[in-house]
Amino acid sequence: MTDSYPQSTVPTEWNDFVSRMNEQFFEAMEKNMEAQAEFVEQWSETVEGTGQEMGDLDESVEGYRRAYEAWMDAAEQMIERTEDGMQGEEVEYEEFRDIWLNTANQAFKEVMSTSAFAAWTGSSVGQMLEMQQQADEAAEDTLHTLGFATEGDVEEIGDRLVELERRQHAVEKKLDRVLEHVEE
Repeated sequence: MTDSYPQSTVPTEWNDFVSRMNEQFFEAMEKNMEAQAEFVEQWSETVEGTGQEMGDLDESVEGYRRAYEAWMDAAEQMIERTEDGMQGEEVEYEEFRDIWLNTANQAFKEVMSTSAFAAWTGSSVGQMLEMQQQADEAAEDTLHTLGFATEGDVEEIGDRLVELERRQHAVEKKLDRVLEHVEE
C-alpha cells in the first residue's frame, strides 16, 4: 500500500479512516433528518395558518420534494465516494463536507422559492416586528418610570418647538403689517 508505513499499520489506519467517515456520515444524516423534520413541521404550520390555496400547496410540496431529492442524491454521492475510498482511491474528508454543503444550498434554494416559505418568512418577520414594538414600549415605560426622556419625548419637544417657531413667524408678520398701517 504505502512504503512509509509498516504493513501492520495500514489496516489500522484504514479502519480509523472508515470509522471516522462513518461517524461523520451518520452525524450528517442525523442533522439532516432533524433539519428536514423541523422544516416540515414549520412548513405545515405555515400552510395551515395562511390558508393557502391548493395550487400554492402543490407548489410548496413540489419544492419540498425537490429538496428531498437533493438530499437523497447527496447520500448516493457519499456512498459512491465511500466505495471509491474502499477500492483504494484517495478520498479527502473535504469532499464529503462539500457534498453536504452544496446539497444544503441546493435544497434550501428549492424550499425558499416556494410560496409557503415566503408566507412563513412574512409571518416570522411580522412576529419579530411585533415583539420589537412590545420591547420598545416596555423600554419606554421603564425610562419614564425612572424619570428619563425617551426618543418619543424628544421628538415631541422638537415638534412643539417647530410649531412655536411657525406661530412666532406668523405673529411677527402680523405685527409688521400692523406697524405699516400705524406708520401710514
